Amino acid sequence: MAQVCQTVLSLDASATQNLKEGINFSAGHCFIIYRHQDNFRACRNQCRHQGGLFITDIEDIDRRTVRCTKHNWKLNVATMKYINPPDSFMQDELEVERSADGGLKLLELDPSDPWTADPRPVQELQPGEVMLTYITHACMELKAGGKSMMFDPWLTGPAFARGWWLQHEPPEDAVERMCRADLIYISHMHSDHLSYPTLKLLSEKRPDVPIFVGNTSRPVFWYLDRSGVNLTNINIVPFGIWQNVDKDLRFMILMDGVHPEIDTCLIVEYKGHRILNTVDCTRPNNGRLPRGVDLMMSDFAGGASGFPMTFHQGKYTESWKIEFISRERKKLLHYKAKLVESLQPRVYCPFAGYFTEAHPSDRYIKNINLKNSPVELNALIQKKCPNILTWTPRPGSTLDLAKALTNHRSAHHLIQNRVGVVRTVVLNGLLWDDLYIGFNNRISRDPDIYHHRFWTHFQSDLPLSAPDWNIFLRDRPTLHPAPSRVLLPPLFSQLWVVCLWWVEKVRHYFW
Repeated sequence: MAQVCQTVLSLDASATQNLKEGINFSAGHCFIIYRHQDNFRACRNQCRHQGGLFITDIEDIDRRTVRCTKHNWKLNVATMKYINPPDSFMQDELEVERSADGGLKLLELDPSDPWTADPRPVQELQPGEVMLTYITHACMELKAGGKSMMFDPWLTGPAFARGWWLQHEPPEDAVERMCRADLIYISHMHSDHLSYPTLKLLSEKRPDVPIFVGNTSRPVFWYLDRSGVNLTNINIVPFGIWQNVDKDLRFMILMDGVHPEIDTCLIVEYKGHRILNTVDCTRPNNGRLPRGVDLMMSDFAGGASGFPMTFHQGKYTESWKIEFISRERKKLLHYKAKLVESLQPRVYCPFAGYFTEAHPSDRYIKNINLKNSPVELNALIQKKCPNILTWTPRPGSTLDLAKALTNHRSAHHLIQNRVGVVRTVVLNGLLWDDLYIGFNNRISRDPDIYHHRFWTHFQSDLPLSAPDWNIFLRDRPTLHPAPSRVLLPPLFSQLWVVCLWWVEKVRHYFW
């Protein structure tokens, strides 16, 4: 089923005006709307722990916090972050859309996590099997197995008339790389991503390269017929559906929550390893994104607007502009770092911000439109999350994903169990309640974040039947010779088999 954006609540101008400052319960307590002046945030009234309803927290004097009626979990609706227990969940947020008449709508993506459909096991990567080469700006080449993808090729000429120019000269063979690609993804219609001068070079050499775009309401290639560019294999695909390239490689296009009419982002998966490319999305997939991907890429720079540089008179003095730009760039820098911290990718790469105002007539814009530095962003991420590797790309530089993951200090759960109890639990295929609720283990984790999929698997999703140890040992003759009849081995050997089975079961639940 394709992902759609649906309206779950509409308020007219009068109802919107009557919303109080702070927390509001709407539609029979089904939704929570937080108001701060003319800014709104909203979510469903449902605790992420066990689905309890929230009520007003009588201890909260600032009208920002609600309390769950089941287990007293507390949610700060101003930030959508749970404060009790601390450092646990973020609440799934609804997109708030204001209408011209003063009303508002709450929008929700359905399904919200489409990448969970048809899960595939993570397989070991060999060095050189997945390679990413930075070309320039938002253009990356991904080689996965025997296939090659290219993202957002802007390789020649300016963008936005003559306003933007490439900060980095592409490698000499960039056009040839593009023409050899098995497919090209273009995120949206802006000319620093959909470059008609670049695509004209492609059409002259290989017009039938498969190009994939999302099914946005404003068509990505709306100008194609007037452009003089002849491309014969443009594929418009629905949101939230896996597109299979081969048996190991697939990708999924997602919409932006703030600008779903034009903007998209991308998840690529190869042998269970995921690459998340949020490109320019303001709120990719309405804020719901996969955690623990192998590589995350996003924009970082800011300055991609005429505001406030091109405004003058009134309050738009030079000092006001400089202060505003400095403040907004700092906010963007910390937002990107916080997003990376919450998603915990194993590797992060800032890209899609390497442009400059090179035309002589735009010298004033270039001087005042200061942008964030990728080095500064990566340093901030390293300070917050030293376990995350960062990559600041240079033209032609390459990331070998297998080597990067090998050198990465993986997030982990360290679980020490009482020997007799864990042996009984695993040999008989019992749920882990005996271990966890029965106080029979000691747990350490890094980062200190509740891993819902891991615990759900072992507390409710285990098979109803016990493991068949005859088949397990028979399929691994090099590890343990399969006897005609399984007898209980000595304790050490038995635990060795148990641990081997346990590792195979849990390794896909860590990022």
